[in-house]
Amino acid sequence: MASVVEPDLKTRRWRRMEYERLVDLGIFVGERLELLDGLLVVREPQGSPHAAIVTQVGQVLASAFGAGWHVRLHAPLALDEDSEPEPDVAVVAGTPRDYINAHPSTAALVVEVADSSLRLDRRLKGGLYARAGLPEYWVVNLVDGLLEVHRAPQPVADAAYGWAYRSVDILRPPATVTPLAAPGARIPVAALLP
Repeated sequence: MASVVEPDLKTRRWRRMEYERLVDLGIFVGERLELLDGLLVVREPQGSPHAAIVTQVGQVLASAFGAGWHVRLHAPLALDEDSEPEPDVAVVAGTPRDYINAHPSTAALVVEVADSSLRLDRRLKGGLYARAGLPEYWVVNLVDGLLEVHRAPQPVADAAYGWAYRSVDILRPPATVTPLAAPGARIPVAALLP
């Protein structure tokens, strides 16, 4: 990934704890940001299809996972010291009250709904999620009308952040998908798409 920063220009990478402190102080009120590997990245605005599908995916996954799991929409994951992305959907163990004092640091499943963000979601966010060891990452690809199921994170020298998912399955309706952490669930891919 080519840098757009001038060679003589000094930049500063942010740590997650610094970022959270600035959020607590209200520095970023009204801004849609997330911390990706030390960089503050402006989140893209959401169109109606994106917002509707995020909600739909959250409802489908809440039903598929059931008790003992909590589905978070647009909420932070404290992946490591340099990253706090806000995935569209994350399925985490427990209940909302379990995360009053700190954001979860892992998830059984993370989902990004991608239209204009497809490249970012595939490469950069996929690399971050793989580096954090998240076992499963889905991209609901609104551009091509399909579901990308990423599994088996592993180190890959030329991948973003040095990690990628070894297995990527492309699913279209009428296929079904079963989340790794909910082996009894069979989710129609069509239920995740517009």
